[in-house]
Formats: sequence, C-alpha cells, structure tokens
Amino acid sequence: MNKPEQRICVIGLGYIGLPTACLFAQAGFRVFGVDINPEIVKNVNVGDSHLTNEPNLSDALKEVVRAGRLTASIKPDVADCFFICVPTPFKEDHLSDLTYVETAIQSILPFLKKGDTVILESTSPPGTTATIIGDAIRTKNFKIGEDIFVAYCPERVMPGKILRELKTNSRIIGGLTPDCAKKARQFYHKIVDAKIFETSARVAEVVKLVENSYRDVNVAFANEISMLCAHLDIPHAEVIQLANHHPRVDILTPGPGVGGHCIAVDPWFLVEAAPKQTTLIRAARRVNLEKTHYVVNAIHAKVSQRFKETGIFQRIYLFGMTYKADVADFRESPAIEIYHALAKEFGKMARVFVVDPFLTEREDFSPEKLPAVALTKIPEEGKDVIHVRLVAHKEFANLSFTMDFSN
Repeated sequence: MNKPEQRICVIGLGYIGLPTACLFAQAGFRVFGVDINPEIVKNVNVGDSHLTNEPNLSDALKEVVRAGRLTASIKPDVADCFFICVPTPFKEDHLSDLTYVETAIQSILPFLKKGDTVILESTSPPGTTATIIGDAIRTKNFKIGEDIFVAYCPERVMPGKILRELKTNSRIIGGLTPDCAKKARQFYHKIVDAKIFETSARVAEVVKLVENSYRDVNVAFANEISMLCAHLDIPHAEVIQLANHHPRVDILTPGPGVGGHCIAVDPWFLVEAAPKQTTLIRAARRVNLEKTHYVVNAIHAKVSQRFKETGIFQRIYLFGMTYKADVADFRESPAIEIYHALAKEFGKMARVFVVDPFLTEREDFSPEKLPAVALTKIPEEGKDVIHVRLVAHKEFANLSFTMDFSN
C-alpha cells in the first residue's frame, strides 16, 4: 500500500515562507501556502514570485506550481505540518508586536488533528512558542508532545541567498518537549543538507536573538569608533585598518546605522525579556541608532556651510537606500530614515534626491516618497551638488563622493 502524501501548510509567504514552501514542494510534499495579501496569493498561484531578487526562486516556484505541488490561498488547509513564518515587528516603545503570530495560530486551530506538527519560524521573544503557540493548542484539549508536536526553528539566511541557505545552513530545532523536536526534525531532514541540532524551544528562541545581538554589538563598536575618530579629527578607516592587523582584532566596517528586519529588531526582544541583564545589548542599539542621527547632522552641517558660503540652492544626492549593499531589501533601512530627516529639515536651502539601483523594482516606494534619480542622470559634484554615499552598492564602486558613510 502506498504511503499517503504528506501535506505542508506554510502561513506567511514572505522572505522565509515562500522559499520554505518551494523547498518542501520540491522535496515531494503537497504544500499549501497562506498569505493575507490577495495579490501575493494570486501571483503565487500562477508561478510569479514577488521576491524578484532571490536567485532561482522564480524558477523553483514556477516548477512546483506547474507540477501541482504548491497552491496558495488566504486561508489554511488540513496538513500534517504547519509552518508559521509571519512578521514579528516591534511597537514604538520597542516592545514586541506578536499580533501576526497570534492570528496565525488561531487560523490553523480548526484544522489541527492528532499527530500534527506546528513549527514557529518567526523570530520571537523567549517563551513565545510556549505561551502563544502551545497555550492556544491546549485550548482545543490537545496534549503537547503526544497529540500535537510544537517546535521553534529560526532561520539563518541572508537576503539574496535565501533559497540556497535554507538548505545549506545548519538549523536549530527547539521543541516544547524532546519528542516535539524529534518530530519536527523529520520534516527539516527532507530539505536541509546541513547539521540539525535539537534543543528546547526557549533555548532556540534565545539563540536566534543572541546571534543577531552579537552582530549588532560588533557593528556598534565600529560605528562608535567612527564617531570617536571624527571627534579626534583622524580617519577612522585608517585606524580600523591598522588595528585589524592585530592577530586577534577584527573590527567591522562602520555604516550609517543598522537596518534589516533582524539585527535592527531582534536585540529589543532580549531587552524586553530581561531589561536589567541586557545593558550592553541596549547600549549597542542606542549607539547604532545614534549613528544614523550623527549622519543626518553631519550632512546638514555640510549643506549649511556650503549654502552659507555660496548662497546657492543645493542639490543633495544620497547614494544607496537599501539596508545593505547589493541587496534589494529596504526593511528598517537607516538610509531611508536619513532621507526623510534631511528632506524635512531642508527648506529654501536644498533639495534631497536618492540614487539606488533597486528602487525602480519597488512599486511601494513611489517618487513622492523617495525621489529616485537614475545613476546615468546624476550631475557631477560642484558648488551646488553634493554626493553622499550611504550604501556601497557595486554600481557606486568607481564614483567619488563629497561625503562617504558606507565604510
């Protein structure tokens, strides 16, 4: 007798959910993708990926949709394993907003049956898997670890390499019970080629946050050194370069702040969980936020000085709007914050424009919000033109800049 086809349901078809759905479909599962955005659902069902800058994802999606192994809907369906891959932003007070996670688990409760597995992949504060996922499932009188298996498994991928790194990067699976971790491992084993480590859900949640907090702290040190050197009137790039000749020193490259949905967000989840024990993590967040304000003030001072000396209306071109070089991801980008701050401050003194090779592919960034100018139409530097590099896209490699905050 043939073994029944296993079914996967992925809640959230964003940066992580859609590639995950494609990988499981390629592995032979029948996959149901769920998203609250009808446009995404419509496009997925015809094989069109909205993540256009993820290599090989479009081809993978077309392949599995054509084969009938992946379909999308705005509502969940019966499955053997449910993956929750929804956003977990923070509120204005830097406290976590778990509304999407709460909505996701509530949406799948009517479809749960004995033997099912529920896996949370969304980056979350410690205890989320137990208190939000586990407690919700218990309201249906299921016993965790016997009737329903619940686990937390964070991703460790980089935009532009997501499909590949979901397969090649090691994974940590944290179960609410040891049997939960073992059951979840059976699914990941089908798509992950690297090592898989089993632990508790709470440990896995903290590991993900520690990884990104570690990176945030290291970036903060580099950013603080850059501001220190500016105060001392010495080149920070030379200081860092020479310091890195020490065999046990490896200072990172400073930038205009920290962006992306992970490093700029995740440390706050640890601060929320243990305010008194996260002094360094909180300080690092403040340094990286301060670096963005520092860049705004430095550009403002330069423009004010130029305007005072010449009396000529200035045009400022900000090069790079994504949160990272050569990546088409604008989430939490400090460069965008810098643009809006400068555009608000300058009145009769200057106008601000932006330059980014990825902007033309972003429909949600209209010219009214970000006045993008093509690289080929940028005027040369002059007494009324200031070039500022914020992000070191490869397209900018051979250009000169009035000010450079990308290295």
